Amino acid sequence: MASKGAGMSFSRKSYRLTSDAEKSRVTGIVHEKLLNDYLHRIFSSPDHVPPAATSRKPLNFQNLPEHLDQLLQVDNEDEESQGQAEGRLGPSTVVLDHTGGFEGLLLVDDDLLGVIGHSNFGTIRSTTCVYKGKWVYEVLISSQGLMQIGWCTINCRFNQEEGVGDTHNSYAYDGNRVRKWNVTTTNYGKAWAAGDIVSCLIDLDDGTLSFCLNGVSLGIAFENLSRGLGMAYFPAISLSFKESVAFNFGSRPLRYPVAGFRPLQDPPCADLVRAQRLLGCFRAVLSVELDPVEGRLVEKESSEWQLQGQPTILLTLAHIFQHFAPLLRKVYLVEAVLMSFLLGIMEKGTPAQAQSLVHQVLDLLWLFMEDYEVQDCLKQLMMSLLRLYRFSPIVPDLGLQIHYLRLTISILRHQKSRKFLLSNVLFDVLRSVVFFYIKSPLRVEEAGLQELIPTTWWPHRSSREGRESKEVNEETAEERLRRRAYERGCQRLKKRIEVVEELQVQILKLLLDNKDDNGGEASRYIFLTKFRKFLQENASGRGNMPMLCPPEYMVCFLHRLISALRYYWDEYKASNPHASFSEEAYIPPQIFYNGKVDYFDLQRLGGLLSHLRKTLKDDLASKANIVIDPLELQAATMDDLDEDDEATPAGTQRPMQALAMGGALPLPRPGWLSSPTLGRANRFLSTAAVSLMTPRQPLSTLEKVKVRTLSVEQRTREDIEGSHWNEGLLLGRPPEEPEQPLSENSLLEVLDGAVMMYNLSVHQQLGKMVGVSDDVNEYAMALRDTEDKLRRCPRRRKDILAELTKSQKVFSEKLDHLSRRLAWVHATVYSQEKMLDIYWLLRVCLRTIEHGDRTGSLFAFMPEFYLSVAINSYSALKNYFGPVHSMEELPGYEETLTRLAAILAKHFADTRIVGTDIRDSLMQALASYVCYPHSLRAVERIPEDQRIAMVRNLLAPYEQRPWAQTNWILVRLWRGCGFGYRYTRLPHLLKTKPEDANLPSLQKPCPSTLLQQHMADLLRQGSDVAPSFLNSVLNQLNWAFSEFIGMIQEIQQAAERLERNFVDSRQLKVCATCFDLSVSLLRVLEMTITLVPEIFLDWARPTSEMLLRRLAQLLNQVLNRVTAERNLFDRVVTLRLPGLESVDHYPILVAVTGILVQLLVRGQASETERATSVLLADPCFQLRSICYLLGQPEPPAPGTVLPAPDRKRFSLQSYTDYINAEELAQVEQMLTHLTFASAQAAAASLPTSEEDLCPICYAHPISAVFQPCGHKSCKACINQHLMNNKDCFFCKATIVSVEDWDKAANTSTTSSAA
Repeated sequence: MASKGAGMSFSRKSYRLTSDAEKSRVTGIVHEKLLNDYLHRIFSSPDHVPPAATSRKPLNFQNLPEHLDQLLQVDNEDEESQGQAEGRLGPSTVVLDHTGGFEGLLLVDDDLLGVIGHSNFGTIRSTTCVYKGKWVYEVLISSQGLMQIGWCTINCRFNQEEGVGDTHNSYAYDGNRVRKWNVTTTNYGKAWAAGDIVSCLIDLDDGTLSFCLNGVSLGIAFENLSRGLGMAYFPAISLSFKESVAFNFGSRPLRYPVAGFRPLQDPPCADLVRAQRLLGCFRAVLSVELDPVEGRLVEKESSEWQLQGQPTILLTLAHIFQHFAPLLRKVYLVEAVLMSFLLGIMEKGTPAQAQSLVHQVLDLLWLFMEDYEVQDCLKQLMMSLLRLYRFSPIVPDLGLQIHYLRLTISILRHQKSRKFLLSNVLFDVLRSVVFFYIKSPLRVEEAGLQELIPTTWWPHRSSREGRESKEVNEETAEERLRRRAYERGCQRLKKRIEVVEELQVQILKLLLDNKDDNGGEASRYIFLTKFRKFLQENASGRGNMPMLCPPEYMVCFLHRLISALRYYWDEYKASNPHASFSEEAYIPPQIFYNGKVDYFDLQRLGGLLSHLRKTLKDDLASKANIVIDPLELQAATMDDLDEDDEATPAGTQRPMQALAMGGALPLPRPGWLSSPTLGRANRFLSTAAVSLMTPRQPLSTLEKVKVRTLSVEQRTREDIEGSHWNEGLLLGRPPEEPEQPLSENSLLEVLDGAVMMYNLSVHQQLGKMVGVSDDVNEYAMALRDTEDKLRRCPRRRKDILAELTKSQKVFSEKLDHLSRRLAWVHATVYSQEKMLDIYWLLRVCLRTIEHGDRTGSLFAFMPEFYLSVAINSYSALKNYFGPVHSMEELPGYEETLTRLAAILAKHFADTRIVGTDIRDSLMQALASYVCYPHSLRAVERIPEDQRIAMVRNLLAPYEQRPWAQTNWILVRLWRGCGFGYRYTRLPHLLKTKPEDANLPSLQKPCPSTLLQQHMADLLRQGSDVAPSFLNSVLNQLNWAFSEFIGMIQEIQQAAERLERNFVDSRQLKVCATCFDLSVSLLRVLEMTITLVPEIFLDWARPTSEMLLRRLAQLLNQVLNRVTAERNLFDRVVTLRLPGLESVDHYPILVAVTGILVQLLVRGQASETERATSVLLADPCFQLRSICYLLGQPEPPAPGTVLPAPDRKRFSLQSYTDYINAEELAQVEQMLTHLTFASAQAAAASLPTSEEDLCPICYAHPISAVFQPCGHKSCKACINQHLMNNKDCFFCKATIVSVEDWDKAANTSTTSSAA
């Protein structure tokens, strides 16, 4: 085996140790005296006392093995110390007892040291107990949730409710609730956080028990422990669902050893002594140089050492590593000896010298150790590095994290080591994503943030909606100074964090290197394979939480990956002018349908992949030159169906982890949150085989190129990047796409994975971290309220002043803590650079969607998550990064808004998109988009044909689609123009604080006259558009208001029952939703009547009269239900039940009033007359309901002045802040008009016999006859019926035509015939 280190190559076979005498006499060895001095200098005695020169036995390579054996002899005491120790019972190797010492369901790692809770409150103990002496073990906290850690006896009995500390003779510390437990509980210690280490100490000589957090003692927790016959204590833990920890009983060096206390598991003392002595010999080799010319030894700095191939030195190293290599496979020795040695190298000399020496040390490991030995050594080395990085405390300069990252980089710069680690360790055994995470300090004082940010500040008001929503507050000079001092502190913190982030990016740059392909596959292609598996695991394991990468890790990983990706993308552009810059990056659409990239079982826009390949195979052939083999497609489809039933080959899976249930369940080994190991299942869905042809030549059977169906592991560089005859990932280029590649194909796959990462959990985590900012706002508001109360409080009330002062101090201290923590969050999650990363990802998605859209039907192959990421990333930029950073400051902000608006406008009703969830997401995104002025203006900037198409889709019939969201969009386009419709919040809710002031529904009105005009034009021009649209609106209004009335009846009955004084909250929510829908539908009708009144009032249109009669009927029903004296609606509103806050008279009555005013006051005389006649003809019309609007109990006499309204009654005149004088005058005019018209109608009306009334509604006379059956009804009933059904009411015969019917005319005709 050869090593490629330091520019030289040495064969291990040349330096095999042998017993043959001839082999020791190698040419090139220095003379005997110099060799003797050199070997005595290297292999000095352990006590470092140099013997006299005369008594020293001459050393050469023949007697060196004997000398080395004597050097490595260990005292008998060290050998015996590894046996059984007094005061301890159980196996010498201490692990968790997964066979019997547990309660509940727990997931235990393969090493039996990591555990994850998989039930309510599971408990597990160790295999070893102690009854005498002083003992300690450490617990590495991986999640900061509910856990109780401590000690218990074998007689303790636990269950799903009671764990360690809840029974006699069990004692626990709970850092989540900051308490100690022993049957009862009291305050104790500090709060722990993920990444902390808890030391559990028991002193059975004094009978005390204590804990340490990150090496700092929390004090004695318990005293007077029960001791004596039969009393022995086991380490134990109880933890909630999904919580995870890892134990260190002594199998690794304790991170925080405590003087006088022994770890439960003894360290390998004899091996440790041998390893340290061998390391001393190795250090001596590095610091001593042979000078054969002068015949002397030259001392020099080890950092300057160079491996030059001298046989004497190589043979010396061979002897050292013959003994050293087996020891370097042991976990304890790797961490205690090799890790310390390498970290020491990093501290000495220049970074270049340290890097060179680490590189040469790794060369020597590969040269003198067997492959399996060096591989085990590197595996343990990286595990130790990751553990040290993750569980290091946060210090002000982040020095510990920087130190470990630099060593990691030095190791990964060694090409052979990097490829081995990448292929076998970083993603398969380790959770290497931890290297890209910077944990947030829970205790800011321990992280040194008080010194780094001495002055704290918090904004008076935080808004997430950009500049236009910010309230301008005048800053005092003192506040300005505090803010600037705080910002300077934040900048200092950010610069220190950026050092760590840059090192993390360097790690990813090494892993993405594609120029190290000499002697094997380049690192980037190994990384791609592992990265794709990582994505699949997180995409398919959403229901199995232990399998998932924690979202906070994923956020950091994404940002570092984007930085490294853009670096290589722009580097490629620099050497390839025809490529594109990273600012223009997107994913070409052929990647989605050519089968080269596996998207697992993720949903496509058009449905299942197998279905798309069947239904769109002709389009694939004509547009992309891809032909699907029917037999292979059928086989692939069957594989998808049988995937869940397949048995995974035993050779392709890592061993399952032990499950503490008495028997093993077939669960994949999770371990993600507990130990640094994570098993991987190697079965992956392979893409269906396809036959592809060269895309720029005519289709021909002779030119077909069979493409292998490759799993992720089988792909080579050529399969990804392509070659002169193969386009790799870009096979099947559609004619709309340019021939020149954007960048290297491998970078396109990395970019695709980055987009998928954002969709998996990054967006969710970005929203979660906003909670820190929300906490700051809440405490700031509480502090201001307290200070206001202090100023208003009388000086004589000393008791109240004392309480307020105490509260003020508590709020101020909490704000100091939160403001420093917020500075950390802003630097690590919401900085300007992170915002630009998310913005870049948004623009990548927009370009990808635009290019995919141009492929026509093939757009259906795009995974849904591209649209989801486009929607969610915009939402994150708008809502999560303010007020420190505003989206308006981003480059190309207006253009990006317009492009996103065009995508939402086009695709919310795109028939190529079939998924219900993604269609709802598009609709909701568009509904939110039109609520804000900036984004609404962006919708108005898209091309006119796209705007018109969007409005046409909004006006489509409401059936079979999410009509509530569609209606909401139309309402937002009108809000600010309707009658009394200029409010942001309802009048009766102004005194209450909204749960979230940033909700779209609470934004200021911003109507769009341009889109209103498009709506009016479409309703006028299309003969079928208006009737079908309004018919669906009226149907939905009838349903929503009827449901609302039915529900408030149930609520009223439930509230009046003595045996049940509560109402189901879900029922209240549905009730409020139906009310809100009724109001919004009424507003849409108001908008339609205002913009296009002729639809209802021009009776030359065939459907106008029917629509007007239906509208009048619904308006009268709403008015009668809401305005009746002491009615059901009044009683429910008076109850003011939680969840029904929006239910009030004002919103629904002003909506109805707006429609009536438009019909009866603002129109032409002829139109007003028609509307009046239809309204009065409805049998449900009551003039009293109109009087109710102005607070009048009864209609006034004709010609009299309206009396003043009763203040105890509802009246529009009481809402002068919302309804202007002109609108009130129009209401009064309407009331006068209806009073006069109703009096005239009453005087002129003639009685109608019952047999002449419509048998359907009994409200109007018969006026239509159906053909051919001859049955009759009024025109309103039959026209409404024919909108949805063509069968006769009575006989179910198909109606061919409807003719006018007049009783008098038909009677005279009959008489004449007679």
